[in-house]
Amino acid sequence: MKNYQFIALLVVTTFLMGSSFAIVKLGLPYASPLLLAALRFILAGIIMAIVVIILKRPHPITRREWFKLCMIGSFQTAGVMGCIFLSLRTITASESSILTFTNPLLVVIFATIFMKVSYRFYQWIGVLFGLIGVMITMGAQVELKVGILFGLLSAVFWATATLLVKKWGVLFDTWVLSAYQMLFGGLLLLLGSALLEQPFFIVNPQSLLILLWLSIFSSIIQFAGWYYLLQNSDPGKTSAYLFLAPFFGVLTGWVLLEEPLKPSLMVGGLFIIMGIYLVNRTFSGERARR
Repeated sequence: MKNYQFIALLVVTTFLMGSSFAIVKLGLPYASPLLLAALRFILAGIIMAIVVIILKRPHPITRREWFKLCMIGSFQTAGVMGCIFLSLRTITASESSILTFTNPLLVVIFATIFMKVSYRFYQWIGVLFGLIGVMITMGAQVELKVGILFGLLSAVFWATATLLVKKWGVLFDTWVLSAYQMLFGGLLLLLGSALLEQPFFIVNPQSLLILLWLSIFSSIIQFAGWYYLLQNSDPGKTSAYLFLAPFFGVLTGWVLLEEPLKPSLMVGGLFIIMGIYLVNRTFSGERARR
């Protein structure tokens, strides 16, 4: 892949990651959060499932493999996205995106504790920077809003899903994993919507446009672009640019929702961005030592 193509696709995918927070916020007046999340991923999962069936991609064979795939979907789609959508009821899109994208920092901590992975010194410095950033970003809050807890919980679920994919991902075709984990996670979100909220969806051109954008652009195209980058470039180099996602989250929250750029948000976000960069950065293709 040529350098300018790599940069262009990287900007598009991280923009779709970050901007989805503001788009979801725009959709909440028209739908309850869990139902909107469920519809987004059920639609995206069905479309991708049809594609992988037509392309005859290899599917899981045993019940154990299907169970592992569903477990990934429970954390990655149901857990992460459910918490993100719920967080946006009480905090800004900027705050939610910053909190959610602390997940690479938690991966280092969880992998060290549960998988005995040994990370380099600069990666732990990145974790420290990230934690300082979270404290600065949230330190200005007069009250502890429930959205902050949901935002942090989304990062915990995402970090857990990342470790599960690292452990089990080799068992699955990448596109099959993406399709069915979204579909299963969307079905869990639909169940959660029926049990935990009073679901509603107001059908009008605005709500349908938001749902289609979230399903096609912020889910299918985003996943396809990100996996293509990981498969056709150095994964360490690519992952180092994940810091662009919270940057775009703050930027689109400011542009689309007129969210204020608070000094604490900017300074804390900068620390988190530096932390994510250090955690994901690899020098000369070196990886974390096991």
